[in-house]
Amino acid sequence: MKSKPTGDLALIKKINTSIVLESVLKYAPLSRAQISELTGLNKATVSSLVQDLIDSHLVIESGPGQSSGGRKPVILLFNGTAGYAVGIDLGVNYIRGLLVDLEGNVIAEEQRGLKKHDAEFAIGQLSECIEMLISKAPESPYGIVGIGVGVPGIVDEQGVILFAPNLKWRQVDLQKQLEERFNVPVTIDNEANAGAQGEQKYGAGRGIPNQIYVSVGIGIGTGIILNKELFKGASGFSGELGHLSIEYDGKPCSCGNRGCWELYASENALLERAALLGFDSLEELLVAASAGDMQVRELFASIGDYLGAGIANIVNVFNPNVVIIGNRMSRAAEWLQPSVQAAIDQRTLPYHREELRILFAELQDQSAVRGAAYYAISKFFLKIKS
Repeated sequence: MKSKPTGDLALIKKINTSIVLESVLKYAPLSRAQISELTGLNKATVSSLVQDLIDSHLVIESGPGQSSGGRKPVILLFNGTAGYAVGIDLGVNYIRGLLVDLEGNVIAEEQRGLKKHDAEFAIGQLSECIEMLISKAPESPYGIVGIGVGVPGIVDEQGVILFAPNLKWRQVDLQKQLEERFNVPVTIDNEANAGAQGEQKYGAGRGIPNQIYVSVGIGIGTGIILNKELFKGASGFSGELGHLSIEYDGKPCSCGNRGCWELYASENALLERAALLGFDSLEELLVAASAGDMQVRELFASIGDYLGAGIANIVNVFNPNVVIIGNRMSRAAEWLQPSVQAAIDQRTLPYHREELRILFAELQDQSAVRGAAYYAISKFFLKIKS
């Protein structure tokens, strides 16, 4: 039995529209003729599809371009202000939020401390932060296209936080709660995965195929990108390398293990030791280090040594092009970097470190929130193209 040709034509048109939009997203500014050359679609088809995208407010004409003889071509751009997305980094002691346009440009920011870990209280604070950001969105054809949230824990494919040890959360259905409240698509992922995506898309990881993002905050998480794709493992839970055992009979961890890496190399580990010197915040320590306080600088160097030891294990396993150190502790790069590098040089196999680079996050402590917003944008594009 023959399939209906009209159905086939509709599918072909949808596929070709997706190809044209992808060309504009990747290569704009460009002309219709250049799209035709890039895609192999004939000029009449490209003109028709571009007009559909203009009518859908996703593409705009920006005026004439350079001519190689004859009529000047009309230049096309992606319309980044056709809609907006919200990105949230839910930390252990903070909530950081951004409103971005469809190109990831930051429109508004919102940040607040998180004093209590009770799920109902924290989600209330999170929702208030999202509402504040949505209220700052300009009028647009698509409005708020989605919300992305990075969280410090293990998340399943349905957006349920299975276990967040530093928040003491288990089985919190955050995606469902936020979708019911805001009535837009919501993506929940591990904060380090979001950070890896943020740095790959907008920061130090651009164009690098194999990279490990190490999020060093109250705990430690890692986002693993192999061959330009986020590696999530068989069950979707990879990246919990903050819970590598680096001391066999070490301190007890909230995850149930002992001697976990994050107990010795995180912001929390830093602050525990800093309390003995009379400091109680990372900000105070950064000021003191900048002012030449040698005790504080030595403390950063010691934390950097532990950080480098854990990174050496990661390098020996994954052999990445780069390791990117991000989240709040990236602000101490100047005092961490020498001891991190020394530990890696001492502990990695020579072939693994031959072309390895250790970088600090270009987006500093905004890697995860930018990556979370990118999740929302990419989900919108998938919907538009399908």
